[in-house]
Amino acid sequence: MESINPNSLFAEYTKLIKQFKLPGIDASAVLESRRKDIEALAAANTTALTGMQSLGQKQMEILSATMTRLQSLVAQQSGTQSKPAAGEAVQQALHKALADMQELAETAYRAQADSFAVISKRIAENVEELKALVQPAK
Repeated sequence: MESINPNSLFAEYTKLIKQFKLPGIDASAVLESRRKDIEALAAANTTALTGMQSLGQKQMEILSATMTRLQSLVAQQSGTQSKPAAGEAVQQALHKALADMQELAETAYRAQADSFAVISKRIAENVEELKALVQPAK
């Protein structure tokens, strides 16, 4: 997978902004703010990607464990296991599957919450930077 370098994005953005000179606008402050935006987006994307990779890995682990349990149940069923014992084994497998699904949901929630936290922090910083830019010079 190709990674996007936030520094190269910022360099392109800097070239664009420096072409235009606007009175009363601190171009360096604007550029610094946008650099932070790009860094925050890159961090959020990295966090989201890590979370999705973790979720995919957990799904593979659960699938593998489920297939192993299913193999074991089939082997036991072909043996001399009674019907009540087989029913209990199926019930245990269902409980385990539900617990695994809950764990996957929690992993996905953590990944989303972490990404959202990165973006929320940058939005709050952006608001403060905008307030500072709008206030008259003293």
